Parts: sequence; structure tokens; C-alpha cells
Amino acid sequence: MHIGLVGLGKMGNNMRTRLRNHDIEVTGFDRNPDVTDVAGLAELAASLPAPRIVWVMVPAGRITREVVVDLLDVLSEGDLIIDGGNSRFTEDIVHAELASAKNIHYLDVGVSGGVWGLENGYGLMVGGNAELVARAMPVFDALRPDGPREEGFVHAGETGAGHYAKMVHNGIEYALMQAFAEGYELLDKRDDIIKDVTGTFKAWQRGTVVRSWLLELLVKALEEDPEFDDIEGYVEDSGEGRWTVEEAIANAVPVPTISASIFARFVSRQGDGSPAMKAVAALRNQFGGHGVKKAR
Repeated sequence: MHIGLVGLGKMGNNMRTRLRNHDIEVTGFDRNPDVTDVAGLAELAASLPAPRIVWVMVPAGRITREVVVDLLDVLSEGDLIIDGGNSRFTEDIVHAELASAKNIHYLDVGVSGGVWGLENGYGLMVGGNAELVARAMPVFDALRPDGPREEGFVHAGETGAGHYAKMVHNGIEYALMQAFAEGYELLDKRDDIIKDVTGTFKAWQRGTVVRSWLLELLVKALEEDPEFDDIEGYVEDSGEGRWTVEEAIANAVPVPTISASIFARFVSRQGDGSPAMKAVAALRNQFGGHGVKKAR
């Protein structure tokens, strides 16, 4: 199979490598001339066998919309666009309609795995037509983690379902990170009795009910900087937490834990500088390569 990939940043570049490692031929396009395989989208389309599959992996919002619209000008009937970025699910409805007007197909895919996806594989949540999902399954199988398909892949439902599932996933992620971070601050505060904070978290990695990949990444971050002296407690958000809370309000679903975690991030930007928010910033950097503010 031969696909196109638009966007070769932290995620996209690793995905290109993983696909190639699993015998999927990939032609990638990026505005960065140091990483791109072709000069533009028209050349990308010309390089692919019909019916084409083009995976879009660019920042959500205006940039994704522009890429989708530009692709529709160079693709043909029967081709398939897959948006694997962090688009809001409502955008998928618009993109699918734009594509359908030209008899071009569309799938949305929520992708989780961050900078570790190249090595570990990516969790994939797909929305769209079942026949299109089956058509792209070799790509999904190459990207997902090794092992049973159902443990790293789901066809979640109709158009928008993939990004909706990823939105909720990230809302949960916000809350889990906040809980670990607050636990870290409490342990760190009682240095009169707790003498090994890093070791305490490390001891939780096997056999306890809170063991998880996030816990492993927190341990890694603590081993690199035990007091988080090198970073500020300033935490950005990429949108999914807000969207989760907005959806909860729209559907009268109480999400107090997720809501509190997003509000804690807002507080961190007002100069709070708490150890807990340093821990959240460190976690985001560990799994997603998200930037942190260095301590002065």
C-alpha cells in the first residue's frame, strides 16, 4: 500500500517512519524542505496510485481546514482523506460534506501516543463509513500497537466519532495528570517524613491500582529533575479539555473532576507556580513533547 502524509512534525514524522517500518510506502509533504518528500500537494497527489489515501497530520483548526480544501483541488473521485490531527468533531462534519461534494471520501481518526508512538504504536479511534475503514485498515494496523487489534484500535462510529472519542480521552487524561500532580505536591510537602518521593511513585508501578503509563512517565520526569527546578508551573492546553467540558454542559453530564483539571491549568498561568502544576507541565512534555517554560 502507498499513502500520502501531509504534516511531518513531531507526530507526523514518526508516523511516516513507523508506517515505512511496517511496509507501507509513504510519500510525505511538509512546508519544511528539510523533511518533505515532495514540493507540494499536487506533486503528492501525482505520486500516489488511485484511488488515493492521504493522511492529514497538521494542527487543528484553520490549518487543517486549509489543507483539506487544498487537497480537494488536487484529488479525484474515490480518493480518501483521513484527518488524524486533533480536530474538533464538529469540524469533521464540515470536512466530510466538502469532500462528499466532490465524491471524495473522509475519515476522522483520534490518535494518541505522542512522541512515543514510533516505538510503542498509536491508539487509534476512527469515525466514518465501515467500508472506508476496512480500506484503510492496513494503515491502521501498521500504526496501532502490536497485539490484539481491539486493544489499540476502535471504529468508534460515524463521522466525527473518532475525534469525539479522542476529545473525551484527553479530558480524562487532564484529570489523571492533575491527580498524580496533586499527589506529588502533597508527598513533596511532607519532607519531614517522606524522604523519597521519586521512589514512592516508582514503587506504585507494579501491583497497585494506580499503575499506568502516565505514572511511568511521571517517574521518568522525576528521575530527570526530582524537584522540577528547571521548569515553571505554567501549563497550556490544546483544546480538547475545554471541548469536553463544553460537551458535558451541552448534554447535562456532570464532569467535576475534568472541569477542575482544566481550571487548574488556567490558574497556573496566573503565576501560581505550584509544584503540582510543574508536575503536569513535566508530564505533558514527557508524553507529547509539549513545550515547557524554563525556570529563570
